[in-house]
Amino acid sequence: MIEVSNLTFQYPHQDQPVLQGLSLTIPTGQWLAVVGKNGSGKSTLARLIAGLLPTPAQTIRVNDLPVDEAHLAALHHQIGFVFQNPDNQFVGATVEADVAFGLENRQVPAAAMEPRIEQALAQVGMTAYRHHQPEQLSGGQKQRVAIAGALALQPQILILDEATSMLDPQGRQTVLQRLQQIHQAQALTIISITHDPVEVAMADQVAVLDQGQILRLATPAVVLNDQALVQRVGLVQPFSMQLRDRLQHYGVPVPKEYLTKGALEQWLKRQLATKA
Repeated sequence: MIEVSNLTFQYPHQDQPVLQGLSLTIPTGQWLAVVGKNGSGKSTLARLIAGLLPTPAQTIRVNDLPVDEAHLAALHHQIGFVFQNPDNQFVGATVEADVAFGLENRQVPAAAMEPRIEQALAQVGMTAYRHHQPEQLSGGQKQRVAIAGALALQPQILILDEATSMLDPQGRQTVLQRLQQIHQAQALTIISITHDPVEVAMADQVAVLDQGQILRLATPAVVLNDQALVQRVGLVQPFSMQLRDRLQHYGVPVPKEYLTKGALEQWLKRQLATKA
């Protein structure tokens, strides 16, 4: 469980705090999407939870450990963090070496390292590129490698700071589906900072940040169906919801709760089957 209690944080030389009195509880195994306009405090919150910024005393606990300097080593063994720009994380001479880097730092035995590298690369669809050098990869491929490096560490908590933003639509869908499978099978806690409505729809809960505070904490269905809220924080509704709304406009009784492309497809198939 992650507990954030009355968190206020201000960067040096800035006039106003970027986070103001923010409190939040993320149960173990939950996928939380964090959305909001640029400057709302999303990335700052993620980095504070991960211990990548100096955290105000007694404001954040991760699995009963306070996020402070004394506990950073233990916390980093529990948390995997993927940045928006994969060049900030790519340190290996090849894809395989990059994924191995974190495992080597944790002194994982060589015999145990190889299957973890294989599995992580397979999870993001990069097995065929394991011997490629970074300059041979696109930005999206580098981002997949960064995600693989985090997954290879087998963290209890995975934090994605707009980590799917450079992927093409098909690559994003593939990676998100794999993450969803891992999340469900292993009770992996995921915090995803995102502007992608499809990623939001996959989450269990959505925290909407505005001016350093939580404006709304609710399910994806509640958030994405609130058009005023969606516009306020700079989101767009998933195409499946836009299509649903157009169908409703023309009198097709599509249920309000359908969010995902797959769910809408299944509903349409059932309707067509009954009319056949």
